[in-house]
Amino acid sequence: MSRIRIDEILEKDVLIVGAGAAGVRTAIELQKNNISCLIVSRRRYGDAHTWLAAGGVNASLGSLDPEDRWQIHAADTLREGHYLNDAEAVAIVTSHAPEVVKELHDWGCPFSKTPDGRINQRYFGAQSFRRTCFAGDRTGRAILDTLTGKAREKKIPYRDNIAVIKILKQNGRVSGALALDRTENKVIFYKSPAVVLATGGYAAVYSRSTSRAGENLGDGISLAFEAEAVLMDMEMVQFHPTAMVKPPGYEGSLVTEAVRGEGGKLFNNRMERFIEKYSPDKMELDARDVVARAIITEIREGRGTKENAVYLDISGEKADFIKERLPGMVEKFREVGVDITREAIEAAPASHYSMGGLQVDFGSGRTTVEGLFAAGEVTAGLHGANRLGGNSLVETLVSGRNTGKYIADNLKGLKQLFASDNGEAEDEAGMIMEEDGYDRPADAIRKIRDIMWEHAGIIRNGEGLKKGLRELARLAEELRSEAKPLREIGPGAVEESLGVRNVLGLSEIILKSALKREESRGAHFREDFPDENTEWQKNILCKTDTEGGVLLRTRTPKSIPGEIKKALSENHEMDYHHLE
Repeated sequence: MSRIRIDEILEKDVLIVGAGAAGVRTAIELQKNNISCLIVSRRRYGDAHTWLAAGGVNASLGSLDPEDRWQIHAADTLREGHYLNDAEAVAIVTSHAPEVVKELHDWGCPFSKTPDGRINQRYFGAQSFRRTCFAGDRTGRAILDTLTGKAREKKIPYRDNIAVIKILKQNGRVSGALALDRTENKVIFYKSPAVVLATGGYAAVYSRSTSRAGENLGDGISLAFEAEAVLMDMEMVQFHPTAMVKPPGYEGSLVTEAVRGEGGKLFNNRMERFIEKYSPDKMELDARDVVARAIITEIREGRGTKENAVYLDISGEKADFIKERLPGMVEKFREVGVDITREAIEAAPASHYSMGGLQVDFGSGRTTVEGLFAAGEVTAGLHGANRLGGNSLVETLVSGRNTGKYIADNLKGLKQLFASDNGEAEDEAGMIMEEDGYDRPADAIRKIRDIMWEHAGIIRNGEGLKKGLRELARLAEELRSEAKPLREIGPGAVEESLGVRNVLGLSEIILKSALKREESRGAHFREDFPDENTEWQKNILCKTDTEGGVLLRTRTPKSIPGEIKKALSENHEMDYHHLE
């Protein structure tokens, strides 16, 4: 095979792929331990998906409910995850949540405060106490700005507009990565004994998603799977109950759970507060899967609006209160001519978060491939079958810190076994240029997303999942028949064409995993198996077979520590009616 030119070769102790909260927090921990690292990101530095996380970050600070403690936070997380969670990951995150949130506060994160100066906390769905810390409804932005500010202060290097396209391995372990500089259209070989994936999830493989264009298409997960890493629970995708439905350009934009947490109520087209039928105790603040299915059922049965949505109304609260607690929502809806302090809004579910991802050891960030690490939403384990609202941001902070610390403590050993060859990198780059290239990659991804929404959405069944697999296979064959080698199309098509391949592959894994799980659990609801089955309290693991296909197997989750079992037995539960 003829080699292609590598335009730039850079050696770093650690390469971090992704500049959201998980990636930046990893880098800060590495820098604290005097480890050389580089953050690379497809987007402008400081403009990661973390920025869109609105409602808050969980920590059992007890600012308003002093009886709260980390074990109860853990119990809530396990209940919400329907006991598919990695109990060790749950214990690590919930026990360390208070210190990472206080650390952020010390670094200047502008959390909202109580009158006596403590970090304020709000209600979020399925929580036993008020433990969600917030900065208005721009918490993700506040956290990411704080972290990137700290990273700049520490002079941590980063490069924007870089797309990693291949994880390289030598002797079964990571040797670096190939990437495209999207600004200068050149190929870069990053030599590194440790690569950290902090690339987010795959919720945007669905046509209706709260993600921005080009984000959360599972790039990092696909890179890792191609490198023979094991995936877990890929069928578990969370659909947020409330997203905008109009006007054009705003469809799918998140309407934060904080709207319901601050007193917003749901109504159908008859102006009935329908949630009472589905969750008379927790009402609008039940688990996200419960509320999302309730809304979809109302729409399916003809009680939705003309926009196939329902009404969400917080106008019963005082206008000043709404403006103080939900400034982002007030501003967003003002842009489209809606005053949420005076009128209801229309909202419907959208794909929001992926609980599945890379199988990792949460205390270290290690994947099943030596030298490959992961932090944040790209991983699986913490959330189980459904994510507790407010747990995503705290996961990025704890997992990033843990991953950075482990690599710092073990870098000497990683370096001792490290080997990397320029010629091999050139060969890999050459092979990439022989892969299929597509003239209209955006059209291909749109078709895949439509298939996934239709056949693997909020309410699933076996026949629909099989039909989705057939349609996906037909589309893949159609795309292959029209494809040309990437070398004929040019380097500008590499990233987009590999994206089509990745979304096709991940969608197949999601459909096959959902078909294998013959029960309903958390976010995975099957009409043909509507009950939760104790025999399916198992994780579904996925790896490549010898021919590059998909091999599924199951494992039993780790046992729950005794102190968390005790909290579970105490049956703590939020009294929603405080908000009535």
